[in-house]
Amino acid sequence: MLRPATIFAQPWQPALATLLRRASAAGIMAVILSACNTEELPENPPAGQLNMPQTIAWSAYPTGTGGYSQAVAIGNILQRQYGVNLRVVPGRNDVSRLATLNAGRVNMSAGGSEAVYAQEGILNFAARIWGPQPIRAILSNFSTSCSFSLATAADEEIRTIDDIRGKRVTFVQGAPSLNNATTALLAYGGLTWDDVEMVEVGGYNASIDAVINDRADVAGGACNSPPFMRLDSSPRGLYWVEFPPENAEGVQNVRARLPWYVPHVATEGPAIDVQEGIEVFTSAYPLLVAMEDLDPDMVYGIAKVIAVHYDDYKASAPGANGWRINGQQLENAFIPYHEGAIRYFKEIGIWTDEAEAKQQENLFRQQVLMDAWHEYLPGAPEDRASFEAGWLAHREQALAARGLITLSDTQ
Repeated sequence: MLRPATIFAQPWQPALATLLRRASAAGIMAVILSACNTEELPENPPAGQLNMPQTIAWSAYPTGTGGYSQAVAIGNILQRQYGVNLRVVPGRNDVSRLATLNAGRVNMSAGGSEAVYAQEGILNFAARIWGPQPIRAILSNFSTSCSFSLATAADEEIRTIDDIRGKRVTFVQGAPSLNNATTALLAYGGLTWDDVEMVEVGGYNASIDAVINDRADVAGGACNSPPFMRLDSSPRGLYWVEFPPENAEGVQNVRARLPWYVPHVATEGPAIDVQEGIEVFTSAYPLLVAMEDLDPDMVYGIAKVIAVHYDDYKASAPGANGWRINGQQLENAFIPYHEGAIRYFKEIGIWTDEAEAKQQENLFRQQVLMDAWHEYLPGAPEDRASFEAGWLAHREQALAARGLITLSDTQ
């Protein structure tokens, strides 16, 4: 069963329902991977024995992206081995992906940094209908590609971050995780949006299309994302700007805004030499999340299936090799893990004292944010701009009072 939409106070639910209807009208579609003959393996019990339902729903990035393709690959495993249908609901932006999760239309969401922003109640999630959310991580993907970097049209001769000054850079409407990542990478070179020409687009795919069609020169995204293959093969060509870790100030500028981003060498993706790679930043993408109250058995089952069948799907989609579980992912998490996932981590012996300590830190941070939200709401102003400004100030004070990082630079 999908999660009932009853976890938060009722006043904002009509607004959220309106948002979902608009998202549906804008073209968000559900792709249902129909069941095929189930091939039961002795060591892998069928769905009923894992207490998993016949149908599980995820929201994900749009069709054609790496995250969507990986969901399809995992869905094929669920079908063949367990008789479970994975219903993938593509959303073109952060709000649409998490709106379906909050409304109980999907069980899980395979997205990116928007899960962190929803936990924090910042950017698009600083609105009255949102606020800090009790998000829980299930699994994270750290692949040989990268979660987000800046791709440029090769014909523009943009080779360094300094060369982006004055160029046309895409800004995706309703996608704070993408736009904030672009902001952070611009900050690596001491640039802001005032130093470039902002080109507003309607979605992730539209961002790359804008470069292909010469409406923009720079777009951000995952290094192995299929839309960049189209840019690579287009007349404009593809080039990746690099972010060498030797620039300590630049790295600090990026991580001050996005502390979950780390320097990384990507070796997978169009226009990337697999031997040399490119110096970029990365974070979990996709980051598979659920709400706090999702059935632990369902989460345990999904975590187990993704882990046990890793070799079966790791080469089935760009970036799918990043789903291999390791302790470093657990200890570096920025949001708490779901109890169902922790049950599986303990079962395979990777839930360490360090991971538990990090979990308690993340739970404490989330509780501070939730408490601050409930303190703020009763006397909050009705005006949207005043409401957001007041909440961000109240939020920052609550975090600072407890010695917690405020992420104030993301406001």
